Amino acid sequence: MSSLQKTSRRAAIVAPVRTGVGAFGGALRGVGVADLAATVLRATLERARLDGARVDDVVFAQSYANSETPCVGRWAALQAGLPVEVPGMQLDRRCGGGLQAVATAAMMVQTGAADVVVAGGVESMSNIEHYTTDLRWGKRSGSTTLHDRLDRGRERSQPVERFGVISGMIETAENVARVWGISREASDAYAVRSHQRAAQAWAAGRFADEVVPVAVPQRKGDTLAFASDEGIRPDASLETMARLKPLMKGGVVTAANASQQNDAASACLVVAEDMLDKLGLEPIGYLVGWAAAGCEPATMGMGPVPATKRVFERTGLSIADMDLVEVNEAFACQVLAVLKAWGWQDDERLNVNGSGISLGHPIGATGVRIMTSLLHEMRRRGARYGLETMCVGGGQGVAAIFERA
Repeated sequence: MSSLQKTSRRAAIVAPVRTGVGAFGGALRGVGVADLAATVLRATLERARLDGARVDDVVFAQSYANSETPCVGRWAALQAGLPVEVPGMQLDRRCGGGLQAVATAAMMVQTGAADVVVAGGVESMSNIEHYTTDLRWGKRSGSTTLHDRLDRGRERSQPVERFGVISGMIETAENVARVWGISREASDAYAVRSHQRAAQAWAAGRFADEVVPVAVPQRKGDTLAFASDEGIRPDASLETMARLKPLMKGGVVTAANASQQNDAASACLVVAEDMLDKLGLEPIGYLVGWAAAGCEPATMGMGPVPATKRVFERTGLSIADMDLVEVNEAFACQVLAVLKAWGWQDDERLNVNGSGISLGHPIGATGVRIMTSLLHEMRRRGARYGLETMCVGGGQGVAAIFERA
């Protein structure tokens, strides 16, 4: 049977890893996306003990790409020392990009187009540049505007002609809080819990198996190995949260109950089930199903609701079947609104080791980072099913269900 005739093969997840998540302008500021991506690519191959020549493709997500590292999947493969015959690609579904990279790799192996694919995500938000759009053909007079690509990407998430001006993701979160009746106090309490859980997870060693060190060059002396999550605040409390002013007048969202801007990478192998024994690979889990859905850009934080509905319809599973649930913490009020829309809340199953508020949200890398943490926690607990959901700027949601191997 030819590889293209092999259909409906389960997609196994093998050796998922991640870097520590660096704070904006923090320890990873001097490490570009090429090195971050190559670090996790090498690490997942080393853990799997797989020859890079067996990789059929490399699929990486990055949301703030530029021409310094074009087509980051291909670049990372070359930077990591894979044979030149191994191709690579880049995709972008904004905050859902990392999870989309895993889903895209899974579709490749499920259809027989590939047997082994590296799926990953990377973002160096500390190195997102300023740019101009009005110098290509020169200027006879007048000023030139330099856009901050980070802010501009949020402002331009939807066509103004159709949806009007939306200042950014903070405005969308405030819309969600208003529509769903989420208070500042509830948002702060949720944010405190996120930091506490992330700090407890590190103290208990629960991230030790998934985090690989990043070599950080120093001006003098040897490189330093970065292997932690830099944005966690173990001393977070309701009192400290309450002191912060909202980012919009009269609003709910503050710098402390919203996700951080970060630098990180994460990757895994996505392998056709019938190739596992042949290659001597041990899976940690399987992708059961995934779905993407659109929603109003002005309330983009609600994207997980229609996406989760679709993935449950397609798989025949329900929230009751999920042993663990991950809702990426773009904003505390957004998570609470999603839970309210679901009519479900179980603190013992939800974001048990923290998420975007405490661990950070390196946009293109987050979906793979969450999957990595989720699958390791499922293995520790002997859980069967885990749900991962992402809201996406511009009005989308992505959801995926994983099963422990």
